[in-house]
Amino acid sequence: MSLSRPAVLTGTAAAPSPRVLADLGALAQLRAGRLGRRLPQLYLGLVLYGVSHGMMYRGALGLSPWDVLHSGIVRHTSLTMGQAVIVAALGVLLLWIPLREKPGLGTVSNAVLIGVSLDATLSVLDPPTHLFPRMALTVGGIVLCALASAMYIGAQLGRGPRDGLMTGLHRRTGVSLRLVRTCLELAVLTTGLVLGGAAGIGTLLFAFGIGPLTQRLLPAWIVPLTERTPR
Repeated sequence: MSLSRPAVLTGTAAAPSPRVLADLGALAQLRAGRLGRRLPQLYLGLVLYGVSHGMMYRGALGLSPWDVLHSGIVRHTSLTMGQAVIVAALGVLLLWIPLREKPGLGTVSNAVLIGVSLDATLSVLDPPTHLFPRMALTVGGIVLCALASAMYIGAQLGRGPRDGLMTGLHRRTGVSLRLVRTCLELAVLTTGLVLGGAAGIGTLLFAFGIGPLTQRLLPAWIVPLTERTPR
């Protein structure tokens, strides 16, 4: 996801922080307060994220680059779409090991809950037959995905597996976040296309729209932490 580099909170002063993203370790994230707001926001955001991708899947006008890969995996296995999301996320987490990235509560929850929510959405949402409702599902899914992303990122409880892979490669290679993200998305999309994944106009809309939409929505959903906690 294309987001500007987050501001970093450091130090030990116990005071409300501004609406910026803190660079904290897993334990520090939990100790940073306001869990009564942050935990519900995290989990609602992850559920809505899965719903949004289920909407795009039923719209059948093209999926996000990562979901193109997931749908390609589904074509060659007995996995459901949600199960493919979970398997891919766990595989990405294995790549965190050489990058020395540290998962948080949100990271593990992201890896599992989005896939479960996606499958639940597909079980109750029938595919429409006409173009207009398909377009509505696709565009609505992209907008909802941006909102869901802002919610779970703003809860400040750990990067998602794919986000951590991006930031880890950036940190280890020194290559810009934008270039790392672009290369990852192209690699994932190309692999998905080779596997027969579902790409289309929705893929382009997602690629160009999700970053600006999330960037616009994120500030309103960043939960200020009640204390500045060392990593």
